[in-house]
Amino acid sequence: MGKETVEVRDVPDPTILNSQDAIVRISSTAICGSDLHLYSGFVPTMKKGDVLGHEFMGEVVEVGPDVHRLRVGDRVVVPFPIACGACASCRQGLFSVCENSNPNAAIAEKLMGHSPAGVYGYSHMLGGYPGGQAQYARVPFADVGPLKIESDLPDEKVLFLSDILPTGYMGAEMCDITGGDVVAVWGAGPVGHFAMASALMLGAAKVVAIDRFDYRLAIARENLGVETLNYEQVDVLEALRDLTAGRGPDACIDAVGLEAHSPSAILQAYDRVKQVTRTEPDRPHALREAILACRNGGVVSVIGVYGGFVDKFPMGSVMNRSLTIRTGQCHVHRYMPRLLERIEAGDIDPTCVITHRMSLDDAPDGYLMFRDKLDDCNKVVLTP
Repeated sequence: MGKETVEVRDVPDPTILNSQDAIVRISSTAICGSDLHLYSGFVPTMKKGDVLGHEFMGEVVEVGPDVHRLRVGDRVVVPFPIACGACASCRQGLFSVCENSNPNAAIAEKLMGHSPAGVYGYSHMLGGYPGGQAQYARVPFADVGPLKIESDLPDEKVLFLSDILPTGYMGAEMCDITGGDVVAVWGAGPVGHFAMASALMLGAAKVVAIDRFDYRLAIARENLGVETLNYEQVDVLEALRDLTAGRGPDACIDAVGLEAHSPSAILQAYDRVKQVTRTEPDRPHALREAILACRNGGVVSVIGVYGGFVDKFPMGSVMNRSLTIRTGQCHVHRYMPRLLERIEAGDIDPTCVITHRMSLDDAPDGYLMFRDKLDDCNKVVLTP
């Protein structure tokens, strides 16, 4: 309804608009850290009345005449990027940059040069699609996106296949991890947690979590056995050098994005002022630090969301030290089947990041709690 204001409202039920659509009755949805960027007003082209939410699953209740893979009654998880499955990008597995799913591509092109895919509940720049923090959602290209869940796994085990689990996995996969590698992860929230878990699954010898909230670091320690650094208590660059015999981590993952905090009051104030005055849309402290920390010739993987431009970007460090930067909104479709197999095999338990379960009616409280980290809030799951 406006900056830092969300309300639960009755709206018309979605209907089939295209022959490839499906309608899903939502059984579980969640508040994502990326939703907080919308809530706080940092992503442009939001409008009053927009329905938020891009992590959701449920039951198919209606399908268009050209939907052949799904049937009414199927239980599905819906990936957050909307992909056609047929364009050049989709054929390469680059689903989050689908060339056909954003009807407002011209808006995104003005800011980014080219448009990414449409995304549920994530601004009119990315399509203006109503999101999944609702009772029902329209799902375009229904034969391409939704993953059928044919086992009796509870929603909470599979819900995060919609976004944060594949996002964390892709962040680790982009690091090209080999045996013996040290991986540092900025941000110990749910995405960072799954990036750490994935790095360990892919063979990292040591993973280091960096955050300022002790309860999030404790979740990472207790569930994953990783090293932890509270950046308000230690010098991160110095601590990482000590942990790596002076070389720096082999790979660094930024799972924070545009609302990063700095322990330096001066640098934090600098970024905040520039962000408020719209001369710098994003606060890139975690990204800057990840670049400076990474060993020569290493990889910096960026999965935290950025929306515009950043200041004081250490390009000299990137170029002169042979660093590789890899990034992207997650190509969720690519990872869902293999990660479902991992869940079914017991290799990962996604429920460990959930701290709060609420009714959809209580979503406004959930947003406030998640934003302000009240009651050690790490992840909110909503039930319509």
